[in-house]
Amino acid sequence: MSRYRGPKLRITRRLGTLPGLTQKQSKKKGRPGQHGKSNEDDNSKKTTEYGLRLEEKQKLKFNYGLTESQLYRYIKEARRRKGVTGLILLQLLEMRLDTICFTLGFAPTIASARQLINHGHITVNENVVSIPSFQCCINDVIGIKLKTTSKNLVENNLQNSKFIDLPSHLKFDKSKLQATITNYCDRNELLLNLDELLVIEYYSRR
Repeated sequence: MSRYRGPKLRITRRLGTLPGLTQKQSKKKGRPGQHGKSNEDDNSKKTTEYGLRLEEKQKLKFNYGLTESQLYRYIKEARRRKGVTGLILLQLLEMRLDTICFTLGFAPTIASARQLINHGHITVNENVVSIPSFQCCINDVIGIKLKTTSKNLVENNLQNSKFIDLPSHLKFDKSKLQATITNYCDRNELLLNLDELLVIEYYSRR
């Protein structure tokens, strides 16, 4: 299954705010589709338990721009490691290079952060990395390639960034346009409103 490239606001109307997918807000209210309004009016129609788990999984998938096979690989890796599986899953996704670039404000969405990395504008420990799914580690230094176009592109995105406060696991030097990863992400500082336990339950039979 290929990565989603369809209408983004349609997804946010169904699943809620997904900061990694788009910063735009839809003017329309209610869920998309011909039954969207009728479902809102009729409170007796409740989403099934499977439907709730499916929606939480889709939130994760669309927000981080993952394919089904990629997300399942992260689930298996989170299960393999010791600790709380749901938290480990979120930490793995937050340590992806494209997610970190988005969190720092280098790009307005995770999709545009992916493009920034693909085009060779981002460095990790002073080495250019062009793989968006690159798994960063604690004490890694994320920077910009020493090139005028790269610097101008990132500075412009930083000026237009809507997120003022950086999470505590990232230390950013704005003068050098460099960030250091000091720890794993704190669950309470995530921008995405998600119940990760439902995602784990969704994949529990696989």
